[in-house]
Amino acid sequence: MWTRLLSTSYYRCFECRSGGPKGIWRSRAVHTCSTPALPAGKITPLQAVSLWKRHFEENGVTEPEQSSQYIIAHLLGAKTIESLEQERLTQFLSREQTEQIWKLCTRRLSRMPVQYVIEEWDFRDLILKMRPPVFIPRPETEELVELVLTDLQMKNVSADAQHTCLEVGCGSGAISLSLLKSLPQLKAIALDQSQDAVDLTRENALRLGLQDRLQIHHIDVIKDAETLLRIIKPVSALVSNPPYLFSEDMASLEPEIFRFEDPAALDGGKDGLKVIKQVLTLAPQILSNHGRLYVEVDSRHPPLIRQWVEANVHALQFKETRHDITGRPRFCILQKE
Repeated sequence: MWTRLLSTSYYRCFECRSGGPKGIWRSRAVHTCSTPALPAGKITPLQAVSLWKRHFEENGVTEPEQSSQYIIAHLLGAKTIESLEQERLTQFLSREQTEQIWKLCTRRLSRMPVQYVIEEWDFRDLILKMRPPVFIPRPETEELVELVLTDLQMKNVSADAQHTCLEVGCGSGAISLSLLKSLPQLKAIALDQSQDAVDLTRENALRLGLQDRLQIHHIDVIKDAETLLRIIKPVSALVSNPPYLFSEDMASLEPEIFRFEDPAALDGGKDGLKVIKQVLTLAPQILSNHGRLYVEVDSRHPPLIRQWVEANVHALQFKETRHDITGRPRFCILQKE
């Protein structure tokens, strides 16, 4: 999976490996970078990878080698440099190919994420179209899908066409489309406050042939709560990867994030719980009996969510917290009783 190969520094998770939220974040200062001149003569893909790796390194671009490899492999019709034959890598590029490499690598030089540069990315077994400012799905969210999928499979969704899943904050459609691809009898409803996200989800659904089982709505879960409750019938599962960053941490994001991704998909308010609390409040009115809510959160959130639900949402029971692959508490599972 491409998502597994781009490692961590701006892409994987918003929290540092050593425990605090600011460990992998950097200053917002972005230096002006000059683009290297197009070579006068011919150049091979391997030479282009080496040249751009060096230029990315000199200009402080995150993951310079992976960035140059992905972009150039993409232009050669492959996912990775390693998947291309050596002969292909040592053949001279055409002038048109060279110019295209320079064009895309210059975008990366501006700190545009590789996912936006090549305009697509893998999520589980899907290839999704990507474009700014729609939120790029992180690898942790693949784990969220696995949690939901496991529970739905235990409910024998594969044999029951009545099960429906609602996703709040669909972004590119990664969660809903991945669930639909894995469960042919499932239906899904996806909503987002961003028209860009709604449009991209619709485009990805059409490309994957899943549009007939997916409803997509341009709805702000906070501002349009009454509309949401009016159009949604009870669902078996409610899943969300909402904005959950603490507002104070927004100023420390990597340039790849703060310059290109939608702040509304990241900023969860003072305590990171602004949207999450709204989802928790609405969940009992949206879920069918014993239906479950799955939400991806900041590692500081699970005890806060448990306390808040016990005090404010009596129809919802906090079931458990699950950890992500790095060992951090990342997913909260709640159930309507």
